[in-house]
Amino acid sequence: MYQPFNEQFAAATRQFAETAAQVNRLALANAEAVFGLQLAAIEDRVNATFAFLGEAAEVRDFEAAKSLLPKGVQVARENLERSVSTGQEVFGRTLKTHGAITELAKAQFETSAKEVQTSVDNTIRAANKAAK
Repeated sequence: MYQPFNEQFAAATRQFAETAAQVNRLALANAEAVFGLQLAAIEDRVNATFAFLGEAAEVRDFEAAKSLLPKGVQVARENLERSVSTGQEVFGRTLKTHGAITELAKAQFETSAKEVQTSVDNTIRAANKAAK
């Protein structure tokens, strides 16, 4: 008597677990990509900053310091641009990942709704036959 219910519950649980695993894979892949992007941006900007600081350490007179100021502004501007660019790319990747997760959830709900509707239809048919 309870066997069909147990089978339906086991199938639903299995389907939920598979969907959760897919969501976790997507989220982990996104986190890995975001971390890689941010690490690459930090590495690039740190290298540029230390190159500038190395150049600044070699300044011995006022003229050299004056010529160093535009380079410092340029390094700061590039750092800011790279940070904004990386932030936008991270945001875009995250939006794509959330879209993929939403599609998985939507497919899960649609599949479940179809199964429930089929079960309800079968029950109604069986009840109509029994009533006749």
